[in-house]
Amino acid sequence: MAEVLVTGGAGFIGSNFVRFALAHHPDWRVTTLDKLTYAGRRENLHDVMNDPRHTFVHGDIADAAVSAPLVEQSDLVVHFAAETHVDRSILAAGDFIKTDVEGTFVLLEAARRAKNLKRFIQISTDEVYGSVASGASVETDELKPRNPYSASKAGADRLAYSYWATYDVPVIITRASNNYGPYQFPEKVIPLFVTNAIDDIPVPLYGDGRQIRDWLHVDDHCRAVDLLIERGTSGEVYNIGGGNEVMNIDLTMKILSGLGKPQSLIKPVADRPGHDRRYCLDTAKLRAVGWTPQVPFETGLRESLEWYRANEWWWRPIKENDPAFRSYYQAQYERRT
Repeated sequence: MAEVLVTGGAGFIGSNFVRFALAHHPDWRVTTLDKLTYAGRRENLHDVMNDPRHTFVHGDIADAAVSAPLVEQSDLVVHFAAETHVDRSILAAGDFIKTDVEGTFVLLEAARRAKNLKRFIQISTDEVYGSVASGASVETDELKPRNPYSASKAGADRLAYSYWATYDVPVIITRASNNYGPYQFPEKVIPLFVTNAIDDIPVPLYGDGRQIRDWLHVDDHCRAVDLLIERGTSGEVYNIGGGNEVMNIDLTMKILSGLGKPQSLIKPVADRPGHDRRYCLDTAKLRAVGWTPQVPFETGLRESLEWYRANEWWWRPIKENDPAFRSYYQAQYERRT
């Protein structure tokens, strides 16, 4: 049995990967390590918590006493754990440096002591490239992060690479575009707009809404990571993009139309500082390994709308009963109208 550590496994992408790993690899034992901050929730793993091949550990990656022994006993480490929301990084950058950079350092220090480690997958982001006016980012492009979140991820990205170059830690780095799908915390644009629209609450659209993002279904992201564990080359970076460039205003229209809601719910708010205009990834390198996205955007978005509509038990307590979420929402949107 392979011992697999998934950091941040109670978050959005991490929990989907844990579920994917258990379903597709009967010879894996998966340990989830998660701090259970606001976006890491046991509810995200409700259907695998009792799986005999899954162990949940509540802890902080930056706490070496907790995380290091888990890394040292692992065959594979898939490192999702991070503070991930740009808006929150603008409000409190220190949390992002602590988790994204220092936490990654702690894991990498343990990884270079691990005797059986075959892969360390560092999950980065397309946002490290900064705003892309035209064309598509390739893995060798200069990194130009423009907000504290993307800067913290760029720091962790390059730190992970350095541990391959210096200590021969078997690191692979992935840079994915915007993910969507089930279990995404409702501060992110798709679940936020979907859940607001379900309740006929205005959807807060930044600026002119003409920012462009490439959308990747979380299942396709999981498939890419799984393939790279098997076929990727240590020391390399791989872009993972869905090939679905959509303007935010068009995405908003699609969400409202899919839910049968009027466009009058759109509520423009002041744009956030340093808002990147466009991201776009060249994925030829990953496709050469054998990956292609399998979920068409229209299909994935429709299924996501239905998931949030069918699973109010999951998101409604966050939006209605969590004072921290309410306080954040007021600061981020209502005061910027």
